[in-house]
Amino acid sequence: MTAVVQLQSHRPSDVETLSSAQHLLDLARGKGVDDRRRLLLGIAALCDATPPGAEASPILGEIFMVIARQAERDIRKALSDSLASAEWAPPALIAMLALDEIEIARPVIARSPLLKDQDLLRVLVEATIEHQIEVARRPRISGRVADAIIDRGEPASLTALAGNKTAEVSEDALGRMIEQSRRIAALRAPLTRHPRLNDALATQLYQWVGQSLREAIGERFRVDESKLAEAIEAVVRPAPLQGAEPLGIEAAEVTDPEEMERRLVAKLQSAGQLRAGFLIRAVREKRLSLFEHGIAALGGFPITHIRAAIVRPSPDALFLACAAVGIDRAVFPAVLEEIRKLSGGWPGDGDEGYAGRMTLPPSAAMREFRALMGHIGG
Repeated sequence: MTAVVQLQSHRPSDVETLSSAQHLLDLARGKGVDDRRRLLLGIAALCDATPPGAEASPILGEIFMVIARQAERDIRKALSDSLASAEWAPPALIAMLALDEIEIARPVIARSPLLKDQDLLRVLVEATIEHQIEVARRPRISGRVADAIIDRGEPASLTALAGNKTAEVSEDALGRMIEQSRRIAALRAPLTRHPRLNDALATQLYQWVGQSLREAIGERFRVDESKLAEAIEAVVRPAPLQGAEPLGIEAAEVTDPEEMERRLVAKLQSAGQLRAGFLIRAVREKRLSLFEHGIAALGGFPITHIRAAIVRPSPDALFLACAAVGIDRAVFPAVLEEIRKLSGGWPGDGDEGYAGRMTLPPSAAMREFRALMGHIGG
């Protein structure tokens, strides 16, 4: 029988024999199982008897610290449950319990009024992801803690924060979470219900969610479809491609246009400037070969795989390649339309199942693309 069960089986008359703080300290230093059981009983009684606003005596604080360092797991768990809401408990003990294993830490992280911002920030840095999620769920966490969670960018913690309606989240912080929802699909549903969502942020979020969530946003806000179209168009139609000269590539160096494009891509990649936006611009400027070389370089794919993906009977492989290099899912249909214009209608429109895979992360898309095209030689 555990100490907790034994505690529940004792009568109040047993508690009365543990009235001395010094006696409790002696029990804390004892090694016997019975000492631990009686100590737990005495601590629980003190928790019940301490008046609101009272502070623990130094000797009681010492008792608690001895318990936290030496006690068995079930005693630490019982202490955490008993002290989670106590205002008089030693802060050092509460901070220590918050870093214990998650089942012990959870009550104090969720409820203890003694955990300050610096304690919660320490949990975010030092503890497990389960601890971080509990911090994100904690009622009324400060903007400082919420910003730290957003800075870390951990999907599970961000999703917990998005569902925490009492957290102090500024408009800027909420905007950052909405931007994160482009890659973290689980964020979208709680963000549509967030109490601090306004018209401007709702329009931003509207771009990344599915039809049912769009309807939910539409019930709360007036989303200007024309402004939304302009925002998407700005992604799809940015400034025209710059010439090769700023990167040190002169047309006189080579005469073959495809070799020029391959060198341009290589220069961009070596300069750290080869990004998904460049590929979108290449398509919009009707430079399909440049797009092919660019996506092959950015994803580390053989160009034969990219060209084979374009002439498939369905766009599934092209979607996977685009998702793998970070081309936004919201603009892929426009990219696909432009590529079809440049390639005689390829890829075909058979089995356009990619629409149901819009939340596939880049790493998974890359693996699937390589597996799908693996039969083709490089």
